[in-house]
Amino acid sequence: MTLRTFQGMTPRLGARVYLDPACVVLGDVTLGDDCSVWPMTVIRGDMHRIRIGARCSIQDGSVLHITHASDYNPEGYPLTLGDDVTVGHKALLHGCTIGSRVLVGMGATVMDGVVVEDEVIIAAGAVVTPGKRLESGHVYAGNPAKPLRALKEGERAFFTYTAGNYVKLKDDYLAQPSV
Repeated sequence: MTLRTFQGMTPRLGARVYLDPACVVLGDVTLGDDCSVWPMTVIRGDMHRIRIGARCSIQDGSVLHITHASDYNPEGYPLTLGDDVTVGHKALLHGCTIGSRVLVGMGATVMDGVVVEDEVIIAAGAVVTPGKRLESGHVYAGNPAKPLRALKEGERAFFTYTAGNYVKLKDDYLAQPSV
């Protein structure tokens, strides 16, 4: 069961969304148009909301979750992704805000309360510690993640290229007959 209702909240899907049969999307989750969610990914909006914009690709083995409200954090943190976000294989996004045209590298971890502005690359394996703000136009790498360098023009063009590439791939999957 890929889509699951939790406490009366059922995920809402935009047009032409591809959900791999081996992923789980549950609770208060909204996926925008032309998104793709690949095998072994978990998107769990059980104690707060998750909002994912258009043309986002959440790749294999990624975990997207929220930060629940508590005495320590009365409001909690929802998880929000803008448009044209590519989340690499096995990334972990937890109670953070990701802008538009962002690449989250394979195995990266983005923690509670982080804000990632538009047009950022988070390198593979990077760990973005709680409450950090990643400014637009940079590559961030390391543990803890720090600015590595400014984006190159070709990298800026890559954001919409890779988002479009995954839209085409998910369209191929949607066109396949069901087994």
